[in-house]
Amino acid sequence: MSGEKPSGPVQIGMTLGDYLVERLKAAQASQEQGTEEQSKESRCLIDRDHNEASQVVKSVGPSIRKPPKGDNQADFFIPALYDVGTRDSRSIMDVAVFRLSKRDRRAGEVIRYELTDGYVEVSSGSAGMASIWDYDIVLMAISHLTESMNRFREGKGDKPGRVFRPHVADVLKFCRRSDGGKQKDDLVETCIRLNTTHVAMQRTRKAKNGRVVTISEGEALISRYKVVKSETGRPEYIEIELADWMYREIAEGKNPDVLTVHPDYFLIDPGIGRFLYRLARRAAGKTEAKWSFKVLYDRSGSAGTFKEFCRILRRIIEANDLPEYTLQEEEGQSGPLMLMKHREADT
Repeated sequence: MSGEKPSGPVQIGMTLGDYLVERLKAAQASQEQGTEEQSKESRCLIDRDHNEASQVVKSVGPSIRKPPKGDNQADFFIPALYDVGTRDSRSIMDVAVFRLSKRDRRAGEVIRYELTDGYVEVSSGSAGMASIWDYDIVLMAISHLTESMNRFREGKGDKPGRVFRPHVADVLKFCRRSDGGKQKDDLVETCIRLNTTHVAMQRTRKAKNGRVVTISEGEALISRYKVVKSETGRPEYIEIELADWMYREIAEGKNPDVLTVHPDYFLIDPGIGRFLYRLARRAAGKTEAKWSFKVLYDRSGSAGTFKEFCRILRRIIEANDLPEYTLQEEEGQSGPLMLMKHREADT
């Protein structure tokens, strides 16, 4: 009957109801005040592929792009994939499980990361490898799932399921992108890439009885997708199903870890800049962390040369405008190091 509550899991987002809408409205006023200050005229630093990285750059532009017109990004809690649940999931985000280049599609390629306790292997289909910008949709789904689960645990809503069905306009707003036709059309290809980028993991760990076991598992970044178009032919809604292991670690864990991601993360233009912010958020937290340029290169999955990667790193360091963290190059015994330091660490 129409008055009965559903007996099983419901779509992610349905459990939030007016609560999330109220948060959105409350955040608009404070966010819109800062929009004009962030809209200075400047040339955005782009994440070039390995062919473009060899060009000489005469000036260093900012790493943060301008927010879109009418931008009103809300203050969401966004759990980073590497900081949800178990050690295995945290460890996998020490590497990039997506490409960092906007231009190099990397169709039919495999990236393999050798780790001390196993490996992570990312493979793509003919549509190309999912990018770090494609992954914004997964971040949105994880964010809503975490919020819904928090309310469920507090007895304020139903338990959400794995399916997330947002309006396209809400996706673009959350990701701080313009609401144009091309942006909407691109979401179809985004879903295809997320669904055809496979992540395989093999990790060794101790079981409860003390035995050492090796676990191998694999799954696409999203299990399935559906795009619903209006009579105009434009995408209106998207429907994605989170990967099973991702859902389990948020919905079945007693206290899943949640990291807040700065709203300006979505404005970071170079893919390597986004990779650095995510790594700093996990490793440095409110303090600092150091990584060698070589380790950063290996963990990024870059298709370019190490020399080209270092050139891009130094441009981002010189711009030094990533949210929350300052970046500084230091000399190391076996090569250059990057110091990632929270901007409030010494205050």
